[in-house]
Amino acid sequence: MRKLFFSMLFLTGAAHAADISVSQAWARATAPGQDTAMVDLVITSAHRSRLLGFSSPVCKTGEMHSMKQDGGMMRMREVDSIDLPRGSMSLEKSGYHLMLVGLKEPLKAGESVPLTLDVQEGGREVRVKAVAEVRPLTGAMMKPMQGM
Repeated sequence: MRKLFFSMLFLTGAAHAADISVSQAWARATAPGQDTAMVDLVITSAHRSRLLGFSSPVCKTGEMHSMKQDGGMMRMREVDSIDLPRGSMSLEKSGYHLMLVGLKEPLKAGESVPLTLDVQEGGREVRVKAVAEVRPLTGAMMKPMQGM
């Protein structure tokens, strides 16, 4: 049942609500015992808007985080909202991402994660449904550090 639900959602591709759309949403598969995962996406809005939060049935809570250089170190901080410009914004490239916290099951490559984004647009709140593809846990994350 769960896989069918995810498969049906995955077929939708980009998601739209009002003047807002989501595309290129993805998360990396999780390692054994990992109970959090990051989601990146591109959100496009016809007007200046604000991302107020999000949820997913695959986790207990959804958090929005910023990544910024601070004193020579990269720091991650939870934020209450994310201002969205008119046009497209890549959360990954802008230093923001969504965190799935308290995963109910591991994320496996090839599956998909349903998301509901709460966006304030022109004085009203709209819900945008989206789907993040789960990509393999590979590349730099799997390589041991040099000199270890």
